[in-house]
Amino acid sequence: MLYFDHSATTPLHPQVAELIHDINTSYFGNPSSIHRYGQKSRALIEKARRQVANLIGCRAGEIIFTSGGTEANNLILWNQLGADRPHVITTAIEHPAVSATLARLHKSGVPITTVKVDKQGIVDADAVISAIRPDTGLVTVILASNEIGTIQPLAEIATRLRNTNIRLHCDAVQVPGKIPLDVGQLGVDFLTISGHKFYGPKGVGALYRKQGIFLHPLIYGGGQEQQLRSGTENVSGIAGMGLAAELARRQLPETTRHLRELADVFCQAICEHLPDARVNGDPASGLPGLVSLVLPQVTSDIAVVSLDLAGMAISNGSACSSGTVEPSPVLREIGLSEAENRRTIRASFGVDNTAEEVEQLATKLVDVVNHSK
Repeated sequence: MLYFDHSATTPLHPQVAELIHDINTSYFGNPSSIHRYGQKSRALIEKARRQVANLIGCRAGEIIFTSGGTEANNLILWNQLGADRPHVITTAIEHPAVSATLARLHKSGVPITTVKVDKQGIVDADAVISAIRPDTGLVTVILASNEIGTIQPLAEIATRLRNTNIRLHCDAVQVPGKIPLDVGQLGVDFLTISGHKFYGPKGVGALYRKQGIFLHPLIYGGGQEQQLRSGTENVSGIAGMGLAAELARRQLPETTRHLRELADVFCQAICEHLPDARVNGDPASGLPGLVSLVLPQVTSDIAVVSLDLAGMAISNGSACSSGTVEPSPVLREIGLSEAENRRTIRASFGVDNTAEEVEQLATKLVDVVNHSK
């Protein structure tokens, strides 16, 4: 089976899998305990905290471990409920971990302004700044779209917010290990990532919180993770995410180059044999290795099933909606019709894919489309 759905999740790196197994069999102490068993587990967590901090360019003490990007996003957004300045500015192409949470907050009285994007899926920094009101307390903008790969002008937005008291939050789940990620250069106050997007384990993520910023927790209890995420820590998962972060940082230049080359191979083959197909977003400047493609004639569900039967895995969009196949709001926002929306597939490549495998994918996809005529 050839796997081309790395934006949904990545396979566990063999070294990470080995580390997780070793920890689960040898490190059973509660990291909050003061005896040596507990302190051995605590040391693993703090090492992982440093590794994740090094990946995104922050201090270790600014990292809070969570169950994933969704929880980390929720932790930031729910702090707007009851805030002195509750108004939130966001974009029309956020991941459901942000957009669905904001929709629920809006029902609870939190005012939300959603800024449109252009046809490539990029938000205008001027439009974000123009949406500021006296009660604005937070701007939340995804760094790279999980559906079309467009990268947003976070650094420019941060610069424009610098002389305000407005916090800037960034969902960066799709980014680690693909392009450089530095919270200082971005200028954000909060940033969220998830381990399973860069060859780490599922069920563990991290929140960057700029030093000195106060937050109320979502989960109360024993006060773990600097009083922000109570509950006994997932030691093996956290350690696995830490190692995955270290490996992603070391291999970044090679990975970026490889993923861009694979996307180029795929796009060239498709353009040659399916001239009526259209790529969404801007692959040249977008997230490496992610291609969102509007197919001629054949719907995405038929394409995904046909490729699966042929031993190839792709997606018809985000894989974060409990398996539902519905028209994508993100694709609608960039101007696709309902018919085009339902004909859009997403191929996302990984470090273990080869150019030959990608050519096989393109060939089979061309066959699927041609047989639908």
